[in-house]
Parts: sequence; structure tokens; C-alpha cells
Amino acid sequence: MLIGYMRVSKADGSQATYLPQDALIAAGVAATHLYEDMASGQQDDRPGLAACLKALREGYPGGLEARPTRT
Repeated sequence: MLIGYMRVSKADGSQATYLPQDALIAAGVAATHLYEDMASGQQDDRPGLAACLKALREGYPGGLEARPTRT
């Protein structure tokens, strides 16, 4: 079973997670095993990442991160 994590830097709606979400689902990650954050890279509090790492520690064999090219 795969899990995936996605993050966008801006929570103001100018960035969305649908592209990495689509890529992760296409790679075989179930929608119920996707974690996301909408926070700056400078922000330490990332609950989605914490939940993703917890799931990995609890025995999921692998994780994926989709990183689309920025234009």
C-alpha cells in the first residue's frame, strides 16, 4: 500500500493540490491515503506531514511525493 503527501506554499487559493493529487492517484495511491498541507516551507507546523509520517511509522511500506515542475 502506498501513501502520498502534497504541499502547496500558499493557502490563499492561488495554488491547488489537484495536480499532485492526480499524479499520486495515477501512481496507485488510494485517495484515503493522501495527506496534504497548505503552508509555507518556512512554517514548522505541518499536520498533514505529521500524519503522513505517522502512517509510515505504523507500517505502510512506502510513500510517494509528487513534485510537478514549476513554471
